Amino acid sequence: MDYVVGNGSSLDERMRVRQPTGCTDALTLGQAPEETMTGAVTGRGTHFSCDSLNSHPKLVTDMAKLERCLVGGTFDRFHQGHKSLLNTALEVAEFVEVWITNDEMSAAKSPVLQSFEDRREAIIAWADERITTHELEDSLGPAPNRKDCDSIICTPETLGNCQTINEIRLKNGLIPLEIIEVQHSLDEAGGIISSSRIRAGLIDCEGKLWVDDEQKKQTYHFHRGLDEELKKPNGDLFTGPEDSPEVAMTSAMENLAPGSIIAVGDVCAATLLDMDVVADIAIVDGMTKRVELEQKVDLSRFDVILNANNPPGQITPSLFQAVSNALHNDQTTCIEVEGEEDLAPIVIHLLAPIGTNVVYGQPNKGVVLRVTTLESKEQCRSLLSKFEVRS
Repeated sequence: MDYVVGNGSSLDERMRVRQPTGCTDALTLGQAPEETMTGAVTGRGTHFSCDSLNSHPKLVTDMAKLERCLVGGTFDRFHQGHKSLLNTALEVAEFVEVWITNDEMSAAKSPVLQSFEDRREAIIAWADERITTHELEDSLGPAPNRKDCDSIICTPETLGNCQTINEIRLKNGLIPLEIIEVQHSLDEAGGIISSSRIRAGLIDCEGKLWVDDEQKKQTYHFHRGLDEELKKPNGDLFTGPEDSPEVAMTSAMENLAPGSIIAVGDVCAATLLDMDVVADIAIVDGMTKRVELEQKVDLSRFDVILNANNPPGQITPSLFQAVSNALHNDQTTCIEVEGEEDLAPIVIHLLAPIGTNVVYGQPNKGVVLRVTTLESKEQCRSLLSKFEVRS
């Protein structure tokens, strides 16, 4: 971008702007890049909106590169949308500064956000030498006062911040930054790839659904090849005497993540109730070690009762539906399973938000607590793919 500084006070007299092909001040969906070549010069600076320059590799050679581009954000669970944003910044600028919100700013956004250092490390592991990372301590950062930067890149919801920055720069006697607005990347279901959708447990960092609607309609059958893998405790094992399950459960409760509690199995659900803890979701089948319990879980302690049909050794559409309904219900819910609930943790981790606490009994050992993470979701997706699907 070339700046022409004159004696006049108007923005038009102070700057000459480039007009990159494929970027516009109001890109119309489906409009060809060659048809959208205008940028807007206003008191808020130059604003170009583009789907992604990665889609138009020829365009980069047609445009003079900017010198230094700023980008700010939380960058939680570094994902494909982040990569597209930063790749576009690298296409238009020689150097890119990534300003990452610090832990104090991020704490109010979600209790399960990664730490600043983890978020920063994810970017560094991906980035090339033209990207530097910095700690962002307020919503505007250094952009209103920097003299060595000529551009800022954003997605639609942060455009207003960029315009505010340029208004402050004008008051400070600085040339406004060129604003590059990049449209969101979409996941395979047509939703936006975002950290919030990843934290909600809907998609992975590449924008793939953990389990799609068609998969939820299938019935999965256990086979002996999975026996060893499923018998191993997947999570943190808290030991205690079998006749006093509250010992192990108390230890598990002291290690909870910030999310909801899901108890799988009658003993786990009943033990929590005995401790005056009503699980957000309980999944019971009236059995323990395949023997029917004389004393059933007190269902009256739950706000909502759902039913699922799930024969032993299977994962059914009925179980998927019941777990999904329970997760979308703000009231405490117990799912009564006709059949067996042993394989329910696979379904839970695939559907649940990041940070969900899943507790279940480990025979003759104690209680297992596993928090839903990207890793647990990936493992459960892999496990489900090994089941036999029968029509």
